[in-house]
Amino acid sequence: MANKVTLKANDGSTVEFFDEIKAQGGVKDVYFSTDHTYVVAFYRKKLDANDKERLNNIVGSYHKRIFESSPEGKYWEDYLIMPDRMVEWDGKIGVTVPFYNKRFFFSSGPFNGKEKEGKWFASAKLRNRFLPADQKGTWLTHLHMCIKIARAVRRLHAAGLAHSDLSYKNVLVDPVTGSACIIDADELVVPGKFPPGVIGTPDFIAPEVMETKELPIGDPKRKLPSIDTDRHALAVLIYMYLLNRHPLRGGKVHDLDPAKDEELGMGKNALFIEHPTDKSNRVKIKDLEKSQLPQGDPTKLPYTICGPYLKELFDKAFIDGLHNPQQRPTAQMWEDALVKTADLVQPCQNPQCEAHWYVFDNTTKPRCPFCGKEYKGQLPILNFYYAPRQGKFISENYRLMVYDKQTLYMWHANSYVAANEKTSDADKKPVGDFHFHNGQWILINRRLPSMYEILDDGTKKQIKVGEFVPLTEGRKILLSTENGGRLVIVQLINN
Repeated sequence: MANKVTLKANDGSTVEFFDEIKAQGGVKDVYFSTDHTYVVAFYRKKLDANDKERLNNIVGSYHKRIFESSPEGKYWEDYLIMPDRMVEWDGKIGVTVPFYNKRFFFSSGPFNGKEKEGKWFASAKLRNRFLPADQKGTWLTHLHMCIKIARAVRRLHAAGLAHSDLSYKNVLVDPVTGSACIIDADELVVPGKFPPGVIGTPDFIAPEVMETKELPIGDPKRKLPSIDTDRHALAVLIYMYLLNRHPLRGGKVHDLDPAKDEELGMGKNALFIEHPTDKSNRVKIKDLEKSQLPQGDPTKLPYTICGPYLKELFDKAFIDGLHNPQQRPTAQMWEDALVKTADLVQPCQNPQCEAHWYVFDNTTKPRCPFCGKEYKGQLPILNFYYAPRQGKFISENYRLMVYDKQTLYMWHANSYVAANEKTSDADKKPVGDFHFHNGQWILINRRLPSMYEILDDGTKKQIKVGEFVPLTEGRKILLSTENGGRLVIVQLINN
C-alpha cells in the first residue's frame, strides 16, 4: 500500500493523496487523492515565475470568474474540468483537479476502465475497428456532445481565456449520454498577460500557427495560440465528431518530404477536402482502408448531411476563415447552429442503422444518408415565425421536425428563451408533446396557458392545457401570446 501524503494547498485547505503515480501526461505525473474525489498533478519540470503566476490566476481569479461569479457557475463543473488549488511537494509544483465523472470512462470492450479520450470517437478507423456497439452512441448523441463542447469553449472565451490546445486529447466525451468535458485547462492563454506554453496538438493547430512555427518566439510575424486558433480547433472537433474524418487531410501531396508535406498541408497550403470549387485535395477513395469506410468517403457522406446551419459554418471555418482567422465562426455561433440542427433530426426507421438519427434534408423523399433507408409515412414539420413587433410575424429560417413522442420546450415556444446554462428548471420541462394518434399527428398542450389555433378568417381558437390540436397541412398555431411567442405553420410531407 502506497504511503499517504498530506499537504496544505495555496488556499489553506488540506490535500491528501497516495504516493503512487497513477498516470503520466506530457508534462505531469498524476496521483489519486485518498477519497478519490480529485487528483493531484505535479509538473516534472521546474516552473518559472510566469508559469507559477499563470497557475495562481487559474486556480484563483479565473476559477472564481467561471464557477462562482454567476448563479449558473455550478453548471460549468460538468463541462470544464479546471485546476482549483496549487500545492508544492518534494520540490515540485502541482495542482489539484476534480475527478472526472465515471461516464467518461469506458464500461465495456477492450478499453474497459480507460478514459474516453475523444480520438476513439473522432476517427472512423478507430471507431469502426475497436469500439463495441454499446459505446458508440448515436448521431444525435454526437450532436449533443458537440453542443456541450461549443458551450464550454464559449464560456472560456467569454472570460477572456483561450484554451490553446483544444483537441480530442483534451476533450473527454461520452457518446452514450451525449456528454463532453474539456480537461487540461492549466495552459490557458490570457492575451497580453500569459502567452501560450504549447502550440497545440497535430490535427488541431491552426494554419497560421503551423505556417509560422519556425519563426523566433519574439518575431511579430509568428502566430501563437489564441481565441482565434481555438475557433479553428473547435470547428475541426465538431467536423470530426459528426463525420469521423479530418477536414484537411485529403489526397493532395505538397512535398515528397513527409515532414514538409505535413507542415504545408496543415499550414500555408491547407485546403478543405470538400471545397466546392478547388477539388485538388479530394480524398483518394482507393487509398482508404476498409475500416475507414463509409465515413472516410465524402462522396458517400458529404458534410451537407449535417444540415444547412452546420454546412454554413463549416464553409465559414474551412473556406472563408481557414486562412483568415477573423472570419471563423465563434463558439456561440456553433452552439446556436448545433441546437437548431438537433431540432432537424429524424429517427431512422431502419432498426439496424448504426447512426439511428439523421438530419431531415428538406426534400419530398427524405432518406437516411447513413443506411439509405427511405422515410415511409406522413412527416410533419413545424416552421417557426417570430414577431419583431405585435402581430407581424416573419420566418426565422428555423424548424422543428416531428416524430412520435417528440417534445416541445419553452425555447421553441418563445424566441426570448434560450437553451443554455441559463435555462430555468421550469423552462427545462416539456410544454407539449407530439403523437401519431388514430391515423393523424397531434400536438398535446401540456403547459402553455396561451396557445391558440389561428383560423382561416384570422380569429383565434384557444387550445387549453390538456387539449390537442391536429397537425394538418397549413395549420397555424400560436404557441404563446407573450412577448417573444412564436407562431408555427405546419408543413406535411407524404411519402
